[in-house]
Amino acid sequence: MKIVKGFSKMSKMQKIDWLKTVVDPSSTHLIDRLSSYWLNDSDEQKKFDDFSENTLTNFNLPFGIAPNFLINQKIYTVPMVIEESSVVAAASLGAKFWLERGGFQSKILGTQKVGHVHFIYTGQPETLRLAFDQIKPYLLEAIEPLVVNMKKRGGGIKDLRLIDQTHKLDHYFQLEVTAQTCDAMGANFINSVLEEIARVFKNLLSHLESFRHEVDKITIMMSILSNFTPQCLVESSVECKVSDLGTFADGMSAETFAFKFKTALEIARVDVSRAVTHNKGIMNGMDAVVLATGNDFRAIEACAHAYAAKDGQYRSLSTVELTSSTFRFSIKVPLALGTVGGLTSLHPLVKTSMSILHYPSAEELMKIVSCVGLAQNFSAVRSLVTTGIQKGHMKLHLLNILNQMEATPEQVEDAKKYFSDKIVSYKSVRDFMSGYR
Repeated sequence: MKIVKGFSKMSKMQKIDWLKTVVDPSSTHLIDRLSSYWLNDSDEQKKFDDFSENTLTNFNLPFGIAPNFLINQKIYTVPMVIEESSVVAAASLGAKFWLERGGFQSKILGTQKVGHVHFIYTGQPETLRLAFDQIKPYLLEAIEPLVVNMKKRGGGIKDLRLIDQTHKLDHYFQLEVTAQTCDAMGANFINSVLEEIARVFKNLLSHLESFRHEVDKITIMMSILSNFTPQCLVESSVECKVSDLGTFADGMSAETFAFKFKTALEIARVDVSRAVTHNKGIMNGMDAVVLATGNDFRAIEACAHAYAAKDGQYRSLSTVELTSSTFRFSIKVPLALGTVGGLTSLHPLVKTSMSILHYPSAEELMKIVSCVGLAQNFSAVRSLVTTGIQKGHMKLHLLNILNQMEATPEQVEDAKKYFSDKIVSYKSVRDFMSGYR
């Protein structure tokens, strides 16, 4: 593998020319393949190039929609970006199922986010505590220019605390900022505030007679928001009579289905190997909407999984309450989302997503995303305890296999008919194609 210097300073074509020397110097396919995904509008392409670094081309993912989501008595058509077969179909099926049973109910439990200045102090904790109490008003005053616009929108800094973490790590302390960022995700806002606090912290302490000789015992380590947002929380649920769950293709009764469904959730609560896959299914739905709306799905994933382990064992994010007559399925999940700033004002398809959702607030988007995760989870568990997950999934995966085998349109239609009542596998499709030829 070749080493290159100054790569980031090269033009896009220079980067591609260098990459050709790594892949195959004689090949013309690389530039053809990469350029085939460029946008025709060069100005629009420049926007995409500037989203990241060392950009060569665009990477396409399917953009689909899941209709019929009834959330708090309002119908939504939800945009979803995901490459995995059956996710959009499952979300849509879940939405349709609950549309006929009262829909989803969702409520916001909190919207606050936090960030920290992490530092080491080798003196006495009580000395630091007394000094912090004296300079806290001046710290808040120092960040006022940064928060004035957020305050105008109803947000701002809600709290600033000194936290003693020496029981976890020797001499470790935090300055914790709690923020309300309204419709913005707020990462840049919180980080700017934290860095300003870190900048003036030691200087303010040095002006205290009681702490002047202690300042050199403080070492600022870093200033950064936390993507763990357990106070930025939404709860969504569906509920109906057990008898209204209906009957199933194999003759399973509503009562048996409810029992098996609840047991499946209990397994995901006590067994980590099942819980991870269970929650991955929830994230299938949530991530797809988060990505479609230009939000940070990596932050959402990390936070959700941390929340799933908040009591010391990794557990299911969703729960079932079952009585003799009532079935209630719910999810409580932290979601730090934004509907202004970032990609929402730059990416054309993110703008389209927002228009499809009728320009929701951040709180409304939290409700939508959590309901899609719940719908996805319901459909997945319903399949698991009835027909099995592969029957529906592999039928949808059939087209991927046929495309991989370069099937003609006629062959695709014949394969769909052939496998309408058969198990789909790579081998079975290959055998079908061999016989066809």
